[in-house]
Amino acid sequence: MTIRKRTKPTSLNMSRRDVLRAAGAGLSAAVLAGCSKSESASSPAPAAPSGSTTPTAAGSGPETPDLRFGMIALTDCSPIVVAHEKGIFKKYGINSTVVKGASWAAIRDSLSNGDIHATHMLLGMPLASTLGLLGAPKKPMIAPWLLNRNGQAITLKMDLKGKVAADPKVLKPLVDEAKSKGTPMTFAMTFPPGTHAMWMRYYLAAGGIHPDKDVALVTIPPPQMVANMKVGKMDGFCVGEPWGARAIADSIGYTAITTQEMWKDHPEKVCAFTEEFAEKNPKTVKAVLKALHESSVWLDDMKNRPELASIVSKPTYINCPPELILGRLQGKYDYGDGRVKDDPNYMIFSQRNCNYPQPKYAAWFMTQYRRWGMLDAAPDYEAVAKKVMRPDLYEEAMKELGVTVAGRDDSTETLFDGTPFDPKEPEKYAANFSVHSLKA
Repeated sequence: MTIRKRTKPTSLNMSRRDVLRAAGAGLSAAVLAGCSKSESASSPAPAAPSGSTTPTAAGSGPETPDLRFGMIALTDCSPIVVAHEKGIFKKYGINSTVVKGASWAAIRDSLSNGDIHATHMLLGMPLASTLGLLGAPKKPMIAPWLLNRNGQAITLKMDLKGKVAADPKVLKPLVDEAKSKGTPMTFAMTFPPGTHAMWMRYYLAAGGIHPDKDVALVTIPPPQMVANMKVGKMDGFCVGEPWGARAIADSIGYTAITTQEMWKDHPEKVCAFTEEFAEKNPKTVKAVLKALHESSVWLDDMKNRPELASIVSKPTYINCPPELILGRLQGKYDYGDGRVKDDPNYMIFSQRNCNYPQPKYAAWFMTQYRRWGMLDAAPDYEAVAKKVMRPDLYEEAMKELGVTVAGRDDSTETLFDGTPFDPKEPEKYAANFSVHSLKA
């Protein structure tokens, strides 16, 4: 990947309160801009009226063939975009439209009210909506397909270059100093109970830093991360690509650690539906999963990755130079601080049982919700995981395709801090961290 050096921009006179206010407002216009030099992008298609689908006649095809899919400008939207662009959805009876959302909250609301019918989504979001977490409208959702693994990163501002990298313990004295001066460091993620939030929290806490007491943790839509770091009031963020690569290309920040270094082959995005839609349209859901399987296999043929970068770089999707997307898709990582490596654990879409909606992943996220006080009491881990992940739908769709899957995996997972997660004892794991906000 070619890294283009640019002159470091001057900081604007923007306070932390301004950053928070801008994030709260959704930053819709800037989000849609993507990462093109011109900071311009096409607007998403207008939302369809709720319930505007046209069911087919009774038969073997999808009950609802006309589907609107949501996505956010991130590389891991690729399975949905490729299935649409290459006519794979159509092959399985789906007339697809892909709509770019302004933020994860906007995507959630569009799915909830029926403006879209399926969507690219952070794994934690269907769980949060099903549980009614953090004041979210309680709307049961399902995630019968994992879109990808790996491929996210924690970016730190250039002032920290040479001081902090993969070990968050090195960051703690700097955090403590800023806090003592009454100007806590600010870190961003994309949605409070989402994947990026959990990776950011886990990284900070592994260094002895409490994300709710020692720093300011703010919510920023993915394409707006770099713009917010440019103004000089953000110290770090966690987000998916290409925004880590964009920060390096603009000389705004550098990659401290990739999320695959924190947890190899971690789950990331899902294809989500409302539970209500899935119950009424089981053949439609399975048709979508079949198409996603075909597009995901195509995506994991490495000779197709240059074409993939070209497709998703379009203004309609990420709106970013394809060369900025391609490098990390190929595992070519320039961290922006002198470290360069070929990472074998790059973003995958179908390899290593990637797509199976493992219940243990839902359980892991719920342990973190417990750890950070987002759940007042232990949930029924098994029941909620079964309700949301729906491996039954996944297995049915793959069986109809004649695809053999590796199946459920309940083995122990261990993240970079060495703490083992046994999915058979989730509550014990949730209570096993020294840095936490666990409620009794």
